[in-house]
Formats: sequence, structure tokens, C-alpha cells
Amino acid sequence: MSTDPKNITQLLKEKALSLGFSGLTIAKAEFMDEEARRLESWLNQGYHGEMSYMENHFDLRVDPTKLVPGAKSVICLLYNYYTEQQQSDDEAPTISMYALGKDYHKVVRKKLKELEAWMKANIGDFNGRGFVDSAPVLERDWARRSGLGWIGKNTLLLTKQKGSYFFLAEYICDITLEYDLAIQDHCGTCTRCIDACPTDAISSEGYIMDGSKCISYLTIEKKGEIPEAFRGLMSGYMYGCDICQQVCPWNRFSTPHQEAAFIPKAPLLEMSKKDWLELSHEQFDVLFEGSAVKRTKYEGLIRNIKFLEEGL
Repeated sequence: MSTDPKNITQLLKEKALSLGFSGLTIAKAEFMDEEARRLESWLNQGYHGEMSYMENHFDLRVDPTKLVPGAKSVICLLYNYYTEQQQSDDEAPTISMYALGKDYHKVVRKKLKELEAWMKANIGDFNGRGFVDSAPVLERDWARRSGLGWIGKNTLLLTKQKGSYFFLAEYICDITLEYDLAIQDHCGTCTRCIDACPTDAISSEGYIMDGSKCISYLTIEKKGEIPEAFRGLMSGYMYGCDICQQVCPWNRFSTPHQEAAFIPKAPLLEMSKKDWLELSHEQFDVLFEGSAVKRTKYEGLIRNIKFLEEGL
């Protein structure tokens, strides 16, 4: 293979698409000065709630060379999870779309390992590490820097061509590649995500998320009881939340994924409201085997379901 960065980059992008990724762009590995100041401000305002791990390894989050010595490139990837399949009972508590199939950490990490193996075989020896929401990496910021999309008012990565229903992955390495350019913000004057958020988690100007108010945080990360202030504001979600994505105009361009592992189990989609209220530990284990929902554990999901029911 050619050692020319341009040729290597082109072949790398073609390989990523053949593995099922929806896009690959590359940013130069460097200290994230602006992002470091923004993260520090966000943490100081307590927007991370009980997610104390966000305070850890600050230096690693903003300097890729501390994760991979000599890092030159941050390869950023998208993996589509959009599906038109939905839970059949409109009155049943809702699971966020991303968690309807198998745990994305395992699925996307396997694809990233395949890409790494191809790189080792075709580029030669180098030092690198892959990340799928698994280490102190500011993945949305790197995706923005590399031109995969822009960070919208709902603080998620948005793309003009494909919307926002994607998982992000990164591969940091000490290879010099051809770098892509960041793209402009296309949110304009739209405030649909801000207006639609039932817990006012998104700031009135957008671009800042008070994580401690987000329904995803409350149903997944929050330990103990959900604060009474959110009673009746959960919009039926028992795990995660899709509201700010559902109302985003750019998601009219979303297309169904082609990943078999993300196809929801039929019994999961067919669960009625009554079924969820009577969910046993054994049923939970069967329904969510290999699922990201296991993160909240049976007790956490039951807490969420009861909170929803008592708020009606």
C-alpha cells in the first residue's frame, strides 16, 4: 500500500463503509483548548449531576496524546441505529430507540476491531487505540472537529444528510493522515428541541445541556429515587429519551440501519403496559440479554416504571 496520507485515508474511508460504518472523517490530534474551558465550566455548574466520573481524568479528555503517545490523528466514525420499528402498545412505557437492540458498545467495538486489523495488515506497524463510549474521550467534539457533523442546540451531533440517530466511535493513532475540515452549524433559528424538552434540560439559547435534568440521565444514571420535581414530566420514558431527536427537522433524512444486531426482539416490542407493570426479574433477564438496558438493572427499570405510573 502507498504510504501517501491521501491514499491511505481514501482506502480507510472505503473500508469503514464496507464494514457498515456510515461515515469516517479525521481530525488532527491536538490539545483541545476551547473544549477544555467549556467542559470545566459545565462541570463547575454541576450539570453532570451524579456522574462524578465526568470529573475524572480531565487531562485525558482534552489531550489525545495522553491516551496514545505520539498521537497524530483522531479517526471519527458514525454507526447508524435508526429503526422504524416501534413498541406496539402506545400506552406502554418507552425505551429509547438506541437501546432496542443489542448493546452498541459490543457491536460497534467489534467493527472497530475489524477496522484496526485491516489497518495493521495494510498500513504496517503503528500505535493506536479504539474507543466506543468507553474512555475519557470527548467524542462529539472530535466528531465536530473532523467534520462528521455539527453539535446542535440539543448538544447532539447532527448531519444534514442523515440526521442524528448514530453511535460515535473513535480511533486515535500515531499515523499521519489527511485531515477533514469542520462544517458550519445548520441549526439556524430553529428551537424545536429546546421547546419540546419536557424537563427544560436544554438551555434557552441551546448548545448547553443540564445533564441532571435530562430524562436519559434520570432513567439511567440517577441513583436512588427520581426527584419529585420530575413527576409527570417523563413523557412515558422508562429508559433513555428521544424527544429532542424526534422533533429535529434534520432527522427527516434518517434511514433504517442495516445492522442485524440492532433489530429489536419481537417479544420486547409486543410488551403491553400491563406486562411492564408486572415485569419479573426473570423476564427482565431474558428480554434484555446483551442489551444496554442491563445498565440500569432490574431494580432501576422497575423504579422508572413505577415513577411513570404514579405520575399519571
